[in-house]
Amino acid sequence: MQLGTNTLNWLKYQRELFLMSLSFFSRIPIPADTPYSDERMNRSGRYFALVGAVIGCLCSFVLYLCSFLVPIQIAILMMMVFSLLLTGAFHEDGLTDMADGIGGGMTVERRLLIMKDSRIGTYGAATLVMALVGKLLLLITIADLLNLQSGGSVPTFLMVTLIAAHTLSRTVAASLIFDMKYVSDADTSKSKPLANKQRAGELGFLIFCGLVSLMLFGLPIDDLSLAVAHGLKPELFMKPGLFMKPELFIVALIMSAMVFRWWFKRWLISRIGGFTGDCLGAAQQLMELLIYFVIVIILYQFT
Repeated sequence: MQLGTNTLNWLKYQRELFLMSLSFFSRIPIPADTPYSDERMNRSGRYFALVGAVIGCLCSFVLYLCSFLVPIQIAILMMMVFSLLLTGAFHEDGLTDMADGIGGGMTVERRLLIMKDSRIGTYGAATLVMALVGKLLLLITIADLLNLQSGGSVPTFLMVTLIAAHTLSRTVAASLIFDMKYVSDADTSKSKPLANKQRAGELGFLIFCGLVSLMLFGLPIDDLSLAVAHGLKPELFMKPGLFMKPELFIVALIMSAMVFRWWFKRWLISRIGGFTGDCLGAAQQLMELLIYFVIVIILYQFT
């Protein structure tokens, strides 16, 4: 059965939107003939979370490979370096710019002006260091709580954590576009096409991708007895062969995402009256850190 011309054209269009989103959020090369327009850039917002899943999968794969060569702590550091290279520190740059602008500006106009400055200031530098160190410590703590001290012992859980964090954090960040005002007046801003009116379908697909990534916490593990021997309490498991109770992580992370989005939106409105592209990058970084923090709390209470 052959697909109709309209269906093939639609699939081609969706592929091009995904590639455009991939090139926007990462350094992954895409075909040079991929068409670009502001309208297409606007429509590509639906795939931001899916791009996060791709980045999370690649980071998980690098972490897995490195764990065979070096201790888990060093493997996590190498994975973080890979992540920065893969994304071009795109979101980290937004975090530092937002910190400089909101931290150093006394008025809305001054804050927005500072955000456009490519130079990094004291607030931005301090925030970036804290974010990177915090991410490293949280991931190492997750590994330690799972008693993963030897190379080659990275479990599915740690890899799923990375995929879920990269996906859900981008879901939350991109969702801010749908009900917030874009306040940057820079016509050259790369994020400006995203500020145009978005459709409900885009938001629905974003949320769908974020929720699917959380479902990965229900994946089977290799050996329940080995996990229990490593210090994990049996009550975390639904039955032999299944991951730690997935609903515990899923509900906690969904609630955390909702509370963070509510707070961050109100905070941005009170500071600059809306959002900028830098604010979206900051939202992604802060939400990713929060995901790791919530997982650490859950593991710490049950190990």
